Amino acid sequence: MVNFRTLDLNLLRVFVALDETQNVTRAAQQLGLSQPAVSAALARLRDHLDDPLFVRVGNGMAPTPRAAAAAPAIADALVRLETALAATETFVPETAEATFSLRGADFFSMRLIPSFAAALAQEAPGITIRFLDSGRGDLIDLLQTGEIDMALEQPTEVPPWVASALLFPSPFKIVAAPDNPAIREAGVRSGDVLPLKIFCGLPHALRSIDGTTTGMTDAALARQGLRRRVALVVPHFDAVVQAVARSNMIASVPVQMIAEAAWPRELMVFEPPIDIPAPRMQLYWHSRFNRAAAHVWFRTRLLAEVHRLWGGEEAPA
Repeated sequence: MVNFRTLDLNLLRVFVALDETQNVTRAAQQLGLSQPAVSAALARLRDHLDDPLFVRVGNGMAPTPRAAAAAPAIADALVRLETALAATETFVPETAEATFSLRGADFFSMRLIPSFAAALAQEAPGITIRFLDSGRGDLIDLLQTGEIDMALEQPTEVPPWVASALLFPSPFKIVAAPDNPAIREAGVRSGDVLPLKIFCGLPHALRSIDGTTTGMTDAALARQGLRRRVALVVPHFDAVVQAVARSNMIASVPVQMIAEAAWPRELMVFEPPIDIPAPRMQLYWHSRFNRAAAHVWFRTRLLAEVHRLWGGEEAPA
């Protein structure tokens, strides 16, 4: 039996961090502790519970069956405790001083953040917004260590401790320069469905943060036994648009980007000739901030600005 009178609740914080990261070094970073301190805490937990809890596997730490079974309940209990203790927490935007770090594509940093920052500057002049490019680090690691508070990303698999809210569905449109010879000769007008033969025949510009030369468009084409030629791969949507405006390339871009884009020159916009799945863009954050007053305030304002710009479903903070 566990003697709760002698159990330090801080040891349970270490337990949850180890379960989330399965790595002593990353758990220490998440908790703001030294690696020896986390190792010492784990040793105390093992004595209390008479179980190894986490055992070394390669470069990581894997939970024992007992630890794996207990982890969800312990994590939930700590969240409930934090919520109860934060029940009287207040947040006054006019006098608050805080920094919120976000990660996402340049699509967000260019189309969302400028207007959002301007609005927040009026309501909370002491708030700083720090925006990192989506190519920066691993999403889960950044949330674990607290390097970012939130991420605006396509749907991805996340552990149970990562909370999320819907930003918007993001269907794709096809863009091309107005003097693209193949499109002009075919007499296709902006707003039409771009013929499949032209779509596959023209070179494509692709946004990829890791240099991958295929995407959802290629998967959709492959289902019909077709393929396209990717002539340019760049890490930012804005570079894709700039390249399309200056060449005979075409590109698939999110419809929200078209609605808010400051095009380098007028571009033609077409419906895709194939069914490209529309990702439901998400806002991700660590669930330990679910009830934190400042975090809730910021999320609510961010989601409201997304809805103002692009409509769609309003997700709760």
